[in-house]
Amino acid sequence: MRDTLFLFVSNEDIVRSDAGLNVSAAAQSGSQITAPVLTNNTITGNVQFIHNTPSSTSNGPPSETTQTSSTRSVILKYKERICIEYQCVTEYNPLPCEQVPLSERYTQPLILQRHRDQKEREEEISSSGESFQKVLSARSSDDSVHLNSLFDPDGHGIRPSAVILQGNSGNGKSFTVQKIMMDWASGDLYKERFDVVFHLKCKEINRICGIKSLVEILSCSCSLTSDQISQVLQHSPEKMLFIIDGFDELRLTQDINDMSPHTDLLQKAPAEVILCDLLRGRILPESFLLVTSRSTATDTLSKLLKGPQRFSEIMGFSEKGVEEYFQKFFKNEELFGKAYTLVKENETLTTACSIPVVCWIICTAIKERLKTDADVTSGLETTTSIYVDFVCTLLKHHCQDSSQSIPTLLRSLGQLAERGMLEQQVLLDEKSVKETVSDPAGNPFLCKILCKRGIDLETMFSFMHLSFQEFFTALYYVLLDEEESQLFPTDKESNDFYNCCSRFSAVVQFAFGLLNKDVRRTLEKHGLFVHSETQTHLKEWILKMGQNIHTYSCKQLFYFHCLYELHEEDFVKKAMETWKIIDACGEVISRTDCWVLLYCSQCCQCIEELNLFGCRLSPENFRMILPVHHKFKKI
Repeated sequence: MRDTLFLFVSNEDIVRSDAGLNVSAAAQSGSQITAPVLTNNTITGNVQFIHNTPSSTSNGPPSETTQTSSTRSVILKYKERICIEYQCVTEYNPLPCEQVPLSERYTQPLILQRHRDQKEREEEISSSGESFQKVLSARSSDDSVHLNSLFDPDGHGIRPSAVILQGNSGNGKSFTVQKIMMDWASGDLYKERFDVVFHLKCKEINRICGIKSLVEILSCSCSLTSDQISQVLQHSPEKMLFIIDGFDELRLTQDINDMSPHTDLLQKAPAEVILCDLLRGRILPESFLLVTSRSTATDTLSKLLKGPQRFSEIMGFSEKGVEEYFQKFFKNEELFGKAYTLVKENETLTTACSIPVVCWIICTAIKERLKTDADVTSGLETTTSIYVDFVCTLLKHHCQDSSQSIPTLLRSLGQLAERGMLEQQVLLDEKSVKETVSDPAGNPFLCKILCKRGIDLETMFSFMHLSFQEFFTALYYVLLDEEESQLFPTDKESNDFYNCCSRFSAVVQFAFGLLNKDVRRTLEKHGLFVHSETQTHLKEWILKMGQNIHTYSCKQLFYFHCLYELHEEDFVKKAMETWKIIDACGEVISRTDCWVLLYCSQCCQCIEELNLFGCRLSPENFRMILPVHHKFKKI
């Protein structure tokens, strides 16, 4: 479509010409104005241009447009509406009309603006507890950025036109977008940089039928009318930001390389095509973009996105971020202290709490205990139950459009996790992953990583963390029948407890946690049924191991953790009925270990001695086991 130019010759006479034609315009007789001449796209004379399409759809520099009072009024009302709509968040388990102020939940996550190499990735995935927090702390001190600096010039003075904000499922990408929108509308963020910020959710774009223009697509996602949007889009596109949330969820029905280009604001096409043209910079090229995505779609996005680009990644919460989140959630300092201490002393949960959704699950579980006047210091739910809640949350909110059934999806993840555990790999090659998981790019539990191999790039996948790989391995085993399961030795094989569990201790603990009645009930809601033969085999196995465990004092705590994760009092009493001594000599006893000791000691019928010689046991932790001290003749 060619622009039509208006050449103002005098106050009254206008000569109209189509751009690209050789045109000569003569001034009216007696006029003092020199007639403008348009020849071979070169114009001489006094001339003013008026475009007949919305401004700044061309690739040339934007014209300086004075913001009218009408446009200012529209933008002001738009901001007011954003403040109303974005001030609260709806949590994953809301009652009707139940919302929470954004300020009571949002905590700044750790955001890095660089790619990490393979060694750094493996370090992040494999470390846990205190060492994991040290890794995050090191990343935070070197490379972390705040939201207000996402579009700042880099060390070379280059300001990005498009920023990719990558993050795993549950790491807070959409939460962060809501915070950006709220702070911009409130005047606390990007006040001088962006006059207008639009928010487009790819999940909602998938539901737009037929062909639409960008104006119509925006009208589906914000409070402005099509006329108001057209008015706003003609105002300073160089001070306009589009936030595209969840690119990995966008359903592309066409190959991105085969899409016909669209450059006009009013041109219509399928919604995903118009969005891709916006991302490419074909529409409103002077505007800025912020696009969130899981790692599985980042390489596709980077090929599509206009430049200059900048890569950023949400890592989740640092140790300080976890603490701040708990403070905001509980508000009461005493309750915060109790809850945070519980998590701080559990190595697995400390690691998992870097994922904001896990933080929410744990805080919600503790809050529910407080409502029933339960003693919050007696322990959280089992670690397995927290992981099951997290997995079920992602299944509900991120797997609704999966082509696989939930049982098939989880079994394939478990098979992949098992392979990695047996091969002692946390980074899995693309070929192995695609052989096992049908759609790894759409799987919320996997992360995609590009690793440099000389001059080549190799695609690798991983689970969010090693603990999730261990969890899915355990899930895989309990969903198999007895003949398929290879993790636990049968009567025909060695019953060497120590050798069997040394590498798979976390997997074994998760496996017993998955046998818990409440956990099984949760799994059954998703069509996952633990084989009765597997349950029987596991329980027989742990009973037999318990008969020989006294020769392995260093593994007694591990044995107690398995029973604690199972959390079935009658069975634990049976497993502990002949125990006369608990020997934790030389072990470093954590707060979590104290819960486990307390729980298992309560189930002992004839216990006589507790050996804590050489244990680094704090007074606070020792007080936790005082309720059962009367059962021991000797401590």
